[in-house]
Amino acid sequence: MNSQKSHELWGHFHWLGVLAQQGSYTAAAARLGVSKAAVSQRIAELERSAGVPLVQRTTRSVRLTEAGQRLVDDTRASFEHIAQSFSQVRDLAGEPRGLLRVTAPVAFARQQLVPRLGEFLREYPDVRLELNLSDHLSSLATEGFDLAIRHTASPPDTHVAWTLCATGSVLVATKAYLRRLGTPENPADLARHNCLHYPRSQDIPAWTLQPLNKKPGGDRVTVQVSGSLAANNSEALRDAALSGLGIALLPDFTAQSHLQAGKLVQVLPDWKPVGAFAEHLYAIRPYSAHVPRPVTVFVNFLRQTFAGGFIEGIRA
Repeated sequence: MNSQKSHELWGHFHWLGVLAQQGSYTAAAARLGVSKAAVSQRIAELERSAGVPLVQRTTRSVRLTEAGQRLVDDTRASFEHIAQSFSQVRDLAGEPRGLLRVTAPVAFARQQLVPRLGEFLREYPDVRLELNLSDHLSSLATEGFDLAIRHTASPPDTHVAWTLCATGSVLVATKAYLRRLGTPENPADLARHNCLHYPRSQDIPAWTLQPLNKKPGGDRVTVQVSGSLAANNSEALRDAALSGLGIALLPDFTAQSHLQAGKLVQVLPDWKPVGAFAEHLYAIRPYSAHVPRPVTVFVNFLRQTFAGGFIEGIRA
C-alpha cells in the first residue's frame, strides 16, 4: 500500500478500531452513527487494500485476525491523540459544546437526576446529553461513555472518581401498614413483619442495623427477614411499600420525596441499616490527561446539585 493510498484509508483504520472495540457490526454502526452496511463496506475496502483478511466473521460477533489486531494496536495511540487534540481545540472556542454520553443507575437517574437535567441543559445549550439508564456496570472505554454515575463502595483504581455525596439506607412503611401490624420497636421485631427486600446471594435474606448513637461497627444487630416480595430495583420496592404491602429497605434517594411528603414514614429511626447499599455516589471517567469541558462542567453541576445528599430532613 503506497503512502497516498494509506492517507485515503485513515477513516477506514478508525472504523476498524471501533469495530474491534464494539465486537459487532451493529454496535459499531450505532457508535459511529452510520449504517451497518457502511461499516461492512469500509472494512471490505480496507481488506482489499491490505491484501489480507482483517476480520473473522461469525453469526453473532466478529473478531480480528492477527493482521487486523496488529493494525488496530499500531494505530490506536494515534487516533486517541487526534481525539484529544481535537477536544482541546474545541474547548478553545469558549462555551462547552458537543455530545456528552453518560450512564447512570436506573432508579437514581429517574428519581433524582432526570428532573434536574433541564437546569444544566438550559445553562449549556450547546451540550447534547445522551443518557443511558442501566444498573449494568458498563466498561466506559469499550461502550464509549464519557462519564458514569455510580452508587458504589469502591470506584475502580483505573478511573478518575469524583465523590458527589454520601448516601444512606432507610427502612420505610406506610402509616396504614404500621397501624395494622404494629410498629417495630427494635430490630428483632422485623422478623414478624413482611419485609420487602433486595435479593442477595445468601439463601436467607438478612438486614444488619447499628444504633445511631454508637461508634461505627458497635453493637450491630443482624436479623433474618422474610417477605412476599424481593426485587432488584428500589423503585419497585418503594412502590410496594407505598401500597401498604410491608416494610422496605431503600436507598435514601429513593425514599426521600415520599418521606418528606408523608406518604412513607421511617421505621426504627434510631437505627442505621448498614451493608445493604453503597454509602457514596460517584462520578467516574477513564483517566486521561485532558478532560473535555462538557465533562468538567457536568461534574461540577452534579457536585453542586447533590452536595447536601438526601438524608437531611428525613430523620427530623
